[in-house]
Amino acid sequence: MGKLYLVPTPIGNLEDITLRAIRVLKEVDLILAEDTRNSGKLLQHFEITTPMQSHHMHNEHKTVERLTKRMQAGENMALISDAGTPAISDPGFLLTRACVEHQVEVDCLPGATAFVPALVNSGLPNDKFVFEGFLPPKKGRQTRMKFLAEETRTIIFYESPYKLVKTLGDFVTYFGADRPVSISRELSKIYEETIRGTAEEVLAYYTDKPPKGEIVAVVGGRK
Repeated sequence: MGKLYLVPTPIGNLEDITLRAIRVLKEVDLILAEDTRNSGKLLQHFEITTPMQSHHMHNEHKTVERLTKRMQAGENMALISDAGTPAISDPGFLLTRACVEHQVEVDCLPGATAFVPALVNSGLPNDKFVFEGFLPPKKGRQTRMKFLAEETRTIIFYESPYKLVKTLGDFVTYFGADRPVSISRELSKIYEETIRGTAEEVLAYYTDKPPKGEIVAVVGGRK
């Protein structure tokens, strides 16, 4: 019986990969990558020559059964996403669930993920929090925002730079202009920044300075 390793990869700074992650990626029989072009650069940097196969949200439901059978037959595989920990707003859940159901051992390595540093450096309460990931783009968005407006724990969202201003506007509308917000952008990269303030203040900032890069939004809960 083989094994599935879920291997976090750096969210920006390549020095954030662990020694164990490098060893596992070198030792497994196959690496399943969300985007083989992006991951190819990472593997080349660390001189990892393990064969790689595409595994993303558009094909994972078709390949899960075949991959699970290969692991049952003895192959060891590592799953990586473009950045961070697999299955956190990225592909990985379906394959992990299939392995668990078929008694294939799953080993998730600790490592990089974007929402933890964003939460910790926000200055907002982090003893209890809710991870929402990406909001629905259209259908269900208003319903979700109304529901979250009553949440008393700190709330974490992922957002694209193209939708951040719209989302901050929704925070003002549904959570209130004075709700505390912290936006962390380009974590661990050269242009990393964290902007903190009320929803209204942060909206004004990014309306004036359109953002770029990967974004984590941390919102204080209702008092």
